[in-house]
Amino acid sequence: MVSCSDGEGYDDIITVPEDSAVKVREGRVPGFVDVLSAGAQVTLGTQMKARFDYDFSIGYHEITCGEFNRVVEAAGLKLTLECEIADMPASNLTYYDVVLFANAKSVASQRDSAYTYDAAFFDKSGHCISMEKFAFRPESEGFRLPTEAEWTLVAKQGWNTMFSWHAGNSDFRKHEICSLPANKAYVCDMAGNVMEWVNDWMVAFRDTVVENYVGASVGNAIGERVVKGGSYRNDAAVINTESRGDVYTVTSSTHADYIGFRLAYGKIPDAAWLDQPGESVASPVSLLTDAQTIRASLGTSKSKLVFRNEVSGNLGYIDFSEPMPVARELKASVDAYHPDVSPDGRLVAFSTKMEGLTGKSAVYVRTLNSYDTNLIKLDVESATIPRWRVLDNGDTVIVYVTDSGNNEDESVFMAKSTWLVPFMGKKFGTPQKLFDGGYHGGVDMESKFAVTGSIKLRARVPDGETFRDTVWYDSNQACNVSLANDGSKRTAFLDFGGAPGREFAKEKYGVHERILIADSTGKLVHSVKAPAGFSFDHVEWAIHSASGDVLVATLSNTDGFHKKIVLVNLDDDSVMDIAAGEELWHPILWSKQSRENSGGASLNLDSAGVYFAEVGSEAEVFYRYKLELLWSYCGVARVVALGSSRMLNGFNPLLMGESHPSVNLATVPNTMYTSMFLAENYVLPHVENLKFLLVSLDMDLWYKNDSGDNFFYEDYRRFPGFVYDENHGFWKDGVPDGMADAVVDAPGNDYYKMVLTTEKGFYANESGNWGDGDLVNFDSTWLDSYKQEFENAFDHLVRIIEMAGEKDVTVVGIVFPQSPDFRKTGSFGRYGIRRSEMGAIMERLEGLQKKFGNFVLLDENKMGQHDYPAAMASNQDHLNRKGAAQLTHRLDSLLTGME
Repeated sequence: MVSCSDGEGYDDIITVPEDSAVKVREGRVPGFVDVLSAGAQVTLGTQMKARFDYDFSIGYHEITCGEFNRVVEAAGLKLTLECEIADMPASNLTYYDVVLFANAKSVASQRDSAYTYDAAFFDKSGHCISMEKFAFRPESEGFRLPTEAEWTLVAKQGWNTMFSWHAGNSDFRKHEICSLPANKAYVCDMAGNVMEWVNDWMVAFRDTVVENYVGASVGNAIGERVVKGGSYRNDAAVINTESRGDVYTVTSSTHADYIGFRLAYGKIPDAAWLDQPGESVASPVSLLTDAQTIRASLGTSKSKLVFRNEVSGNLGYIDFSEPMPVARELKASVDAYHPDVSPDGRLVAFSTKMEGLTGKSAVYVRTLNSYDTNLIKLDVESATIPRWRVLDNGDTVIVYVTDSGNNEDESVFMAKSTWLVPFMGKKFGTPQKLFDGGYHGGVDMESKFAVTGSIKLRARVPDGETFRDTVWYDSNQACNVSLANDGSKRTAFLDFGGAPGREFAKEKYGVHERILIADSTGKLVHSVKAPAGFSFDHVEWAIHSASGDVLVATLSNTDGFHKKIVLVNLDDDSVMDIAAGEELWHPILWSKQSRENSGGASLNLDSAGVYFAEVGSEAEVFYRYKLELLWSYCGVARVVALGSSRMLNGFNPLLMGESHPSVNLATVPNTMYTSMFLAENYVLPHVENLKFLLVSLDMDLWYKNDSGDNFFYEDYRRFPGFVYDENHGFWKDGVPDGMADAVVDAPGNDYYKMVLTTEKGFYANESGNWGDGDLVNFDSTWLDSYKQEFENAFDHLVRIIEMAGEKDVTVVGIVFPQSPDFRKTGSFGRYGIRRSEMGAIMERLEGLQKKFGNFVLLDENKMGQHDYPAAMASNQDHLNRKGAAQLTHRLDSLLTGME
């Protein structure tokens, strides 16, 4: 197959693999060849097989400019083309322009129309840009576009393909007619010349076999179409049968001077359609680097990457603060484009339309995790491409535009507008208009400087006491515009290899092959070249820090697939691969840098709050989130709970009254030493308004020594956050600003974060009963052998009471209910102690009430004579959610009475 290219060596040969060889013959329709495809099979992409049980005809060359005009003029259609050469391919046509041509050709030859519609809509240039109730009728015997399967089957035959024309630097230089030699059938120019429309809506291929495949039944959210074959803009070496798109997303209203078409003819019996990809289509995303490398490159361990997975239509995200980051998907009921992460890293905003597409769009905000799927919609007529900002007064807002379509026409562009809307407490406020013009590339913090792209690079700049709208770059298309977030007013963008960019780079380059950086006046000041074999797309500023200026972008391969997300460092122009997938779009990178506190000291974010890491177990991740709760609620909590899994499952802070704001810091596993360590170093020094400290009294567990099941005996030193705290005296002289934010952003686990923070540390058991069978799991006579361990645990309780007394805090010791069936045994509870020994132990606890005025004993077990039925239990020694509710309500009443 012979292709045309933008440089020298136009006659390069492209070799493509064959699936099923098919026979061809001169066509029954003049200008067409008959493809005897019945029984043939072709591979689409890398996995889907399209099988044929019918024959069809296809044009042996692309429709020429002259032929197009003759047909449409005879039919009285609005659009005609300016033909420099009548026999060159017709181009600069929308999909709907081609539909009108195909139907007109069918009608002129008294054949069936392959397309139906109720009404057609045209722009001012005469292009058809929309059709009401449009439908393709595969059963008709008429002229139509070839399906992607038909086009690919023909292109993969490896026939001697001749070129009709080609261009160098977009100027026509040579012209030849593709003609049929006697008694031979050829299909010409399927590689190069102009890209070609095919009939299909864009849909992800599936690992399956489809017979008589005609594409998707409906378009995706943006109505994306398939184009094939490359054009004169492409180097011959990169044109192949796999490519399905262009530099930009191709929709039915797209038209460009390098996109044309050829026709097919004939009906498709029993046509098979595919639904748009949804949950049934998997598109895995893999990391191409490790978390440590990312952290070193960005100068912080707190970063998150969010992007669009074009195959699923959902957002994906990678949290690089996790010990072992993985790509997760944010499933939603709407398509998501151009995500942006909130300043605190917890939320993501996105729009339902993308840059370059006009029409109504919606902006949504959701939590940046895979569990909370609630979508919060901005209730305006149209909003797109949201960008978060924090105002000088501390308010968090979102800047958006009403429309982000083509900005070439100034009057059309200025009819759009840029807005700002507050977002607080998971609610949108009242939108405020900033100015006319859809400046979706970014607005500075003072709302005095703004940029945008999509055809032209436009800027809104101060001009004395007012402002003016100007065009910085209009000699060649500029897009993917992004304003730096460091106040420098630098703008990153991509172009089509135009003269200003080539002059600055001092070399020729192709579409999107360089990132360009302009200063605050529009002057080019920097450029970064894409790796060989790739071009950039979807460029966004990421961070400006001591580690340098970093951009995030996608890399598009020679087939047009966005296979990689990369970081681009402007200090050394390095390009680092970070993620790979089938089609990854619109990446945004959020990060949090170290910041100074009011005293001038700074937190080391590689240590501060890092209470969990790769070596962490399930038990240790509990500590990580309990510490997050501590730092998050230390300024508001009046009640804090410490203890074992019985407290963890048995006390629900959300059910406490308003006068008792609470948090549950119980951990698994637990000893009295653990509770004492947390009380001494974290709770009592830092919970400013603490009034009550709840401690579970698990006497049947007091056989443990201080090194057994005790995280704070040695294990805590494996985690930087605890060592950092210890080295700073557990911050008893003052906690630096940002500690709560640091631990929230530190490594962890989404599942446990959801479970443990949603209900302020309560970990609910939803069902169960008191159990049956063997209730006792430990020798009930252990007190004979572990007397010292028991006494140590008792002393730790006393120490907690004493430390709390110094802070005027009351300690409530809670004996949690266990199965009443223990009354039938010789054991007090699940882990023993003779029932006969418990009387004396309870007397000692009651004695503490008399000795210390700040200790209260709450015995909810009552030696098994309690009122917690089986419906309130999870197992022999834990409550379920219902049981926790009863205990929590009683506790709240007790505390109220004590006050």
